[in-house]
Amino acid sequence: MRTFILAAAIAVLLGGISPAEATLNVFACEPEWAALATEIGGDKISAYAATTASQDPHQIQARPSLIARARNADMSICTGAELEIGWLPQIALQTSNPKIQAGAPTAMEAARFINLMEVPSRLDRAQGDIHAAGNPHIQTDPNNVLKVAKPLADKFAELDPTNAQFYQTRLADFTKRWQAALAKWQMQAAPLKGVPMAVEHQTWIYLETWLGLKRIIPLEPKPGVPPSAGHLAEVLQTLEKTPAKMVIRAAYEDPRPVQFIAEKAHIPAVTLPYTIGGTDAAKNLFSLYDDTINRLLAAMKG
Repeated sequence: MRTFILAAAIAVLLGGISPAEATLNVFACEPEWAALATEIGGDKISAYAATTASQDPHQIQARPSLIARARNADMSICTGAELEIGWLPQIALQTSNPKIQAGAPTAMEAARFINLMEVPSRLDRAQGDIHAAGNPHIQTDPNNVLKVAKPLADKFAELDPTNAQFYQTRLADFTKRWQAALAKWQMQAAPLKGVPMAVEHQTWIYLETWLGLKRIIPLEPKPGVPPSAGHLAEVLQTLEKTPAKMVIRAAYEDPRPVQFIAEKAHIPAVTLPYTIGGTDAAKNLFSLYDDTINRLLAAMKG
């Protein structure tokens, strides 16, 4: 036994690092960032997703399990742009973990690396649930995932310099595979360019821009405000004048308004995964966009 302990001590002195010491605990606010962290960090990191695809990322409960995970985090990776403003500050306050406090160098916000769209010209809460920095649903365009990958790899290397080359190698591999996937998705989705659609919530501007989809109307009268029966009647009037090919919603959103419009307007109702786990087929970052495009193409074909 003494021989084993002595050998272990010598290994540490010579630079050997146990798996527990080599692991970075990453608190990811959304599944897509937990998945990206794992793609880049491999077995050198442990990523925890604070939300699931069935939850509205704007509004979740600061559960004790989340607080415990945040307390032990070495860093966080969240969307930012006020997407998590309803719950993340509460968790940061209750954990007192300086590594995930707003503004800390280890509290990453993916939105900082993206040119945000739909930035409001003025702030007025009477306009609904608007975000001062712009639309935060950046992951609906896979090009934005790649923009976050390198800063994330750099942060891993900064926090764990022993494995810096490991992270850069995995980044290079991920980048190569992701660029090939982007080319494939762009080709597959070519028939979607210019296709008109209605949306439940104004979630999809990045997806719309990426694929060239044409948004006719949102079902919500204002962002975050559920539509009334009277407003849905107005939506139908708009769609009679300017028909849409489909009406879409994110997996976590209320299906009833979309089903109503789909039935009355005689167009397909499409549930998009929005993030990993939103549908059975969206099991990882790559299949998230595979399934998104497949569902849109199927709806376009009627």
